[in-house]
Amino acid sequence: MPVSPELLLAAQAGDNQALTQLLGQLRPDIRRYARRLCHSSSALEDVVQEALIVVYRRVGAVRSPAAFAAWLMKIVGRLCMLPALMLMRGVEELGDVEERGRLAHVSPLDLRLDLVAALESLPATHREVVLLRDFEEMTIGEISARIGLGREATKSRLRRARVLLRDYLTDGEDR
Repeated sequence: MPVSPELLLAAQAGDNQALTQLLGQLRPDIRRYARRLCHSSSALEDVVQEALIVVYRRVGAVRSPAAFAAWLMKIVGRLCMLPALMLMRGVEELGDVEERGRLAHVSPLDLRLDLVAALESLPATHREVVLLRDFEEMTIGEISARIGLGREATKSRLRRARVLLRDYLTDGEDR
């Protein structure tokens, strides 16, 4: 995703024309990357659109032009995980463990299902912190304000949640 550093800096400075040009240049690259990463072709256009919205809203958060491509790829990767998040949030409910197991064998998305199960295994307070930090990309300060805890308590909860996720996923290798 080669983007001119001047164009990116102009967009970050608030130049609407530069931002429009940047979004137009990025669309084909985002689509190509999403096609490789997202396993569901039906979600492709949604991922492209959402990625463009994130760039539009948060282009100013990119620290350097050199980091832009990696930042954008990370966003697209996370957006491809949205079906798993929607599943976890109950938009599509899995009836029981048997159905979850059946879908794991039918679907090529085993990793997504494992991730959903791992997130579901967390206590709600720990799951919330992980989702806010890793999927919504909020800062520790923003999360602290949202959940009403101090920064250190928030960091501790996030650290504990990640340990629980890792333990769940590594124990799952035996399953």
